[in-house]
Amino acid sequence: MFKLDKAVSQLRSLLRRRSSKQATMSLPADALSALRGVVDAACADPTVDIPGVTVAVIDKNGNDLFNYSAGKRGVLSKEDMTPEHIFWLASCTKMLTGIAVMQLVEQGLLKLDDGDQIAKLLPEITNLDVLKADGTVEKQKHKITLRMLLTHTAGFGYAFFNERIRDWGFPVGIDEFSGRFEEIQMPLVFQPGEGWEYGVGIDWAGVALERTTGLTLNEYMQKNIMKPLGLANMNMIPTAEMRAKLAYCHYRQPDGQIRHRNHLQRAPLVVDLDNKDEIARIFNSGGAGMFAKPQEYTRVLAVLLNNGTCPRTGAKLLKKETVDQMFTNQIPQFPNFSRQPIPDAMPELTNPIGEIYPTADNPPQGWGLTFMLPNSDGTGRSKSTVQWAGLINAWWWCDRENGVAGIVCTQILPFVDSKVLGLWVGVEAEVYKGLKAKK
Repeated sequence: MFKLDKAVSQLRSLLRRRSSKQATMSLPADALSALRGVVDAACADPTVDIPGVTVAVIDKNGNDLFNYSAGKRGVLSKEDMTPEHIFWLASCTKMLTGIAVMQLVEQGLLKLDDGDQIAKLLPEITNLDVLKADGTVEKQKHKITLRMLLTHTAGFGYAFFNERIRDWGFPVGIDEFSGRFEEIQMPLVFQPGEGWEYGVGIDWAGVALERTTGLTLNEYMQKNIMKPLGLANMNMIPTAEMRAKLAYCHYRQPDGQIRHRNHLQRAPLVVDLDNKDEIARIFNSGGAGMFAKPQEYTRVLAVLLNNGTCPRTGAKLLKKETVDQMFTNQIPQFPNFSRQPIPDAMPELTNPIGEIYPTADNPPQGWGLTFMLPNSDGTGRSKSTVQWAGLINAWWWCDRENGVAGIVCTQILPFVDSKVLGLWVGVEAEVYKGLKAKK
């Protein structure tokens, strides 16, 4: 009898979810044709354009508005790129880590503003010096909190974005993608809470999660994010099936020519999948460690569009209040954080960045809990839209107001590739143009 009551309850819940869904959203045929044209054109010449790309766009109901690939799996491959291919997401991982960490905040296991808790969980960071501009160091004056780690205000940076950290790492150098936990144990570049710099803070937030739960970050995500959403192709340690579909990695030379290159995030791709001890030694990077099929990443974005609940499975990952908090500017004291220049400290990995997301009239911009609030409606998106990207030139956005989100995935270094940026803007513009025409 109990099992029957439970089944009836589940059926009623499913019917309520279906009845509460918005009217089915779709793009008109001419908009889909225009989108395919934009993506195809971006891959017209693989030697100077984009070798291969997948674009996935989803609506609030969890339905694909557009899921399309163009070009080849790699510049050395004759295989067509398809939506089934697997991409390294790099810093697109940060949003996933944010969801995982905020689940623990909801449960009271982690606190956003308890510096003593973070010091206890992460004693390594309490001993890190602050590296000043003149090369001297000083001790930390403030305690680091989880909120600081999630908002890049703890003082951490990246060696490829910061010449001071890069030089500190010599003669050996720093490789944040080595798969070794030791690589994120670097000095701070300002006193905790006194600035904004993009860096390894969210990696440290992932370590705090691991030490709280007793699980690796990947194990926790598989159990509490991927499984509830029914995702089988999103993993920090790609399965044999995922490896077989991995997109190639590339480098754009200064003359604009595209060349193949070794994969940057190598350790999870070469580890013996039958050797649990070897796998356990690979650092699960909360800042950059995830591999995925782009369409599955948009399934997570659909959860954010629906205030923390999956529109397809009904799984509730977060409360609405938590999602609201994640989408709220956490750093109003730094309205121009995104306008501070970022140098190409390692030109093989990044181009110099004058401004992260230029906007008309330079309005204040913000940072939520793991992603950017650019305060821009330039493509037709709402001003409340959030976004972020991955070093390998993967770019996503999530527009709760309009009920649409998407990702443009390529595997090209260095970061901020102008042709990928042009594609991202072009895709967004056509999506919103199509949605407007449909109304």
